[in-house]
Formats: sequence, structure tokens, C-alpha cells
Amino acid sequence: MRVEYDPEAMDRAVFYRFLTSVVVPRPIAWVSTITSDGSTENLAPHSFFSIASTDPPIVQFTSIGRKDSLRNVEDTGEFVVNFSSEPLLDMINATAIDFPRSVSEFDTAGIQREASRCVRPPRVAASHVVLECRSHTTLRMGNSTLVFGRVVHAAADRDFLTDDRPSSTLLRPLTKLGGDEWGTLGEVIHLSRIPYEEPDSE
Repeated sequence: MRVEYDPEAMDRAVFYRFLTSVVVPRPIAWVSTITSDGSTENLAPHSFFSIASTDPPIVQFTSIGRKDSLRNVEDTGEFVVNFSSEPLLDMINATAIDFPRSVSEFDTAGIQREASRCVRPPRVAASHVVLECRSHTTLRMGNSTLVFGRVVHAAADRDFLTDDRPSSTLLRPLTKLGGDEWGTLGEVIHLSRIPYEEPDSE
């Protein structure tokens, strides 16, 4: 027997918890930004994250409400997506605290920075892959804002590349599940896509 849910009749927070327990696992964009005056470098995880386009290369994360990441992107037009891997879990979780905008999560969590090549926000030095982005557009949708950024530069640690591309097995990606649950990679299944073949006319 199924339990039926009506989003319009439910408390929004309750259905949020239901929805985020269904759309799993979700990759985590660990987004670094900087205030317009350059005084504070912010860092926060966003678990609504995906590729929006490959040509041009555009990635997208969603800010639920007006988080510091969103405000800084609106003000500066730049951000960095730092890859979230399993060994960095405690640091990532420490940057999810809702600090005032004037507080740098880099400093509070003791996270080492490194300079980006093409944008002002710093990279996370411990992150094995980084995507430097310039804002393409933002789209307000309900209580959230979708932030689209064009990838203008990328960098990856050589030791985490296989056949000239990042290896998911080596990177050990971290994902978000429902509630306070986090996920790791687990078993990797290799399965080739089945090509379409025209039916035999005979």
C-alpha cells in the first residue's frame, strides 16, 4: 500500500524533507565566493548542483533563500566550485553553518586557500578538482534561485586523473542524501550504452 502526498496540502518544510529524501544521491558543489569589496571569502556546500550545458560549459547550483554565495555571485559575477570528496566531509560540514556574511568559513574551519587563475574567489587547496566560473545568469524560482556559471577555467590534481580525465574512484565523491545523511561512491558499475540498430527488413 502506498502513502499518498499532496504538496499543496502539506507544510512546505515537511515536503522539502520528503523531496530531498527521494532525489538522491545529489552531488555537492562546494562554492567559494568573495564579497564585492574583497574583505571576506565565503565557502558553502550546495547540494542542488548539476551541469546545465556542455557547449558552452555551464554548471548550475541552487540557493534556497538568499545565501551568502548567491549575494556574492550577484555582486561580483564569479565563483568557484570545489570538488567535494569523502575525506573532506568534516570540513564541508563545518562550512554549512549559517555564519554572518562578514565571517569567512575558510577561517572558521581552518581551510587552506589557493589563488584561482581567472577569478577572484580562492580555491580550496585540498579539493582535487576545481571549476572557476563567471556568472551566466540567475533564475528566481519560488523560494530558490538557480545560479548558472560558465566554466572559464578548470584544474585537477594529476594523481587523480585516469586516461586524461578525473577518476571517480580515485576522487571518492561525497553526496548528500535525505536529512543528515551523506553518501559515498560505493560500488562502481561499468555498463556500455546500447546503440540503436535498424530492424532487419528481411
